[in-house]
Amino acid sequence: MENSTHDIMDELLVKYLAEEATPPEQARVEAWLEEEEANRHYFHHFKTIWERAEGLAPVVPIDENLAWKKFQQRVSIEPARRKTAWMRIAALFIIIIGAGILSAVFLNERQDTPQQLAVNSANLVTTDTLPDGTIATLNKHSELSFPSAFRGKQRKVNLKGEAFFAVKPDKEHPFVIDVNDVEVTVLGTSFNVRSTADSTEVIVETGRVQVKKDSVTIILEAGERVMFGKQGPPPVKLQSSDKLYNYYISRTFVCDNTPLWKLVEKLNQAYEVNIVITRKELRHLPLNVTFDEESLDMILKVISQTLMVKVTKEENRIEIR
Repeated sequence: MENSTHDIMDELLVKYLAEEATPPEQARVEAWLEEEEANRHYFHHFKTIWERAEGLAPVVPIDENLAWKKFQQRVSIEPARRKTAWMRIAALFIIIIGAGILSAVFLNERQDTPQQLAVNSANLVTTDTLPDGTIATLNKHSELSFPSAFRGKQRKVNLKGEAFFAVKPDKEHPFVIDVNDVEVTVLGTSFNVRSTADSTEVIVETGRVQVKKDSVTIILEAGERVMFGKQGPPPVKLQSSDKLYNYYISRTFVCDNTPLWKLVEKLNQAYEVNIVITRKELRHLPLNVTFDEESLDMILKVISQTLMVKVTKEENRIEIR
């Protein structure tokens, strides 16, 4: 009978300490505590083990074997009539420890697994610093994805569109860009990568870059460029004869004996317009001029006066003839 009474009271004490007891149940526990000193002594031990068990949950790491042995030692010195109560608390204790272990594993996994981040430039040129200190400047309508922390032997990112990279040197961990089906690998340098639906172009400003597609690998030095097409002839390494590729960073169009068609291509990208050279013989006319944050109208005016050509505007089209 005594054990049955203790079993009922133990259940009330668990609910009381878990703050799940109803008002009548709370009153019953408090009245029981007032009855005699032995009850208050019993409750003190009960509450002590409860609090110790509860306090173990957030501890990382947890030695559950050691905790269980200590718990067994505490239980073994209690009177036999309280064994049922201690075993109930032991069950709760194990559940709490288990929750702590699972929480620790979950937190460690989250810490060990870097999040995947992405920068989308939309309608603005955007500059961002990557976790390793590399600086990436994205042209409009471009996207760069990368981990919140670089792990392993490579610092790998994925690019859609166009970006200029100033890579933080690290010989032990090459910086790798996946763009279209081309892989660009560097140790520490600055270069530009531009991808379209049909091609990928890499231009090196400083340092040395390896560009690879399938079985073809090309090493580029400063001032060199290469274009990989999805179809057509094999890629050929060429000299980069102008600075037009980084117009979105410098806000400057530098033409050094640059053919008109190349400047027009960059103007269409920068100002999101449709400039068309209507006469084939005009395409390769050379330009030696620098436009520093000029308006499109001013640039077209200089082109017209320098090359002695006509520029006409229609609703969705600008013609050079």
